[in-house]
Amino acid sequence: MNFAALIFDCDGTLADTMPAHYIAWQRTMDKYGIEFSEDRFYSMGGKPSDKIIEILSAEQGLQLNVPAVAKEKEQFFIDNLDSIEPIHAVTEIVHEYHGKIPMAVATGAMRWVMDLTLQQIGLDGMFDASVASEDTELHKPHPDVFLEAARRLNVDPTKCRAYEDAVFGVESAERAGMDVVDITTFFTPRRITP
Repeated sequence: MNFAALIFDCDGTLADTMPAHYIAWQRTMDKYGIEFSEDRFYSMGGKPSDKIIEILSAEQGLQLNVPAVAKEKEQFFIDNLDSIEPIHAVTEIVHEYHGKIPMAVATGAMRWVMDLTLQQIGLDGMFDASVASEDTELHKPHPDVFLEAARRLNVDPTKCRAYEDAVFGVESAERAGMDVVDITTFFTPRRITP
């Protein structure tokens, strides 16, 4: 390993959460009469829930209490947390390098959701730092979440390797100057709709 630190996205990279997230999105958006296809969901991977709700509600001319709807969506997700499994090809890297080089999580998820997800897949306590949606003003595809993770690890971003699954996340890590592994080259998430 020729990198000074490793930085991992959480949803869809460390944890196979995307199907559970989409089910939570369906339940929440159906309640408010908002159309949100699975393809569109995947295309917005890496964006925080509140930003997605702002976009969807504006497109459909609805006024929603964005923080409340985002919390509702995350609660639906947490209710199905027991269906979440690790993405072994990535979590094996965490186990292999734990205690050998600094590692962080850089996610668009809310911290409390990230913490529960990492707990569910057995990775709580494995990272030296973490950056969640509330820790930066700008989110993926902006580089801020990865730059902040590198800063918290006290490592030059150009000496970091990032692991990501979403287009916005890959762009974010590249814009931070990091070497990026796009895990979709070796892992395909389960889909809800055929």
